[in-house]
Amino acid sequence: MLAAAGVPFTARAAGVDEDAAKAGMVDLRPRDLADALAEMKAVKLSARLPATLVLGCDQVLETAEGTTLSKPASREEAAAQLRALSGKRHHLHSAAVIAEGGRASWRSVDRASLTVRPLTDGFIAAYLDAEWPAIAGCVGGYRVEGPGVQLFSRIEGSHFTILGLPLLHLLDHLRVRGVIAA
Repeated sequence: MLAAAGVPFTARAAGVDEDAAKAGMVDLRPRDLADALAEMKAVKLSARLPATLVLGCDQVLETAEGTTLSKPASREEAAAQLRALSGKRHHLHSAAVIAEGGRASWRSVDRASLTVRPLTDGFIAAYLDAEWPAIAGCVGGYRVEGPGVQLFSRIEGSHFTILGLPLLHLLDHLRVRGVIAA
């Protein structure tokens, strides 16, 4: 998304163990969990690159019941997630945090709401035949930028938020900071 928007960047792994971090944050609301994980990534890498603006991002899927889903570890788990989301509305919380000198200096968390139409087991199987394992890294077991858009009866919110980054908020901040042209 950053490249498509014309924002220069270098991608680097922060080296954060997300599973361990999530285990220590079980009491956080899904929105706050996305924010905390994004901050953890940005701050950790920023401590190693103190003169650089470092962007950390994360996304958390909140089910209608208020629980969260992780990336499916198997095709069977992806099918189970899709069955659980079938006929229901859920929320994606996408967080971005900029850190400088090892400290968070800016943040944005945006939310999108998605309603999955009722899905048959046959449709789920055909969808996974077409999309697995590409969606293994996608929480909820879908990508709206591909055939996964057929899973939905309603989508509310920024397309960029659904893809995992509150991009418009980030671009505004980068313009204010003079990082990109205003």
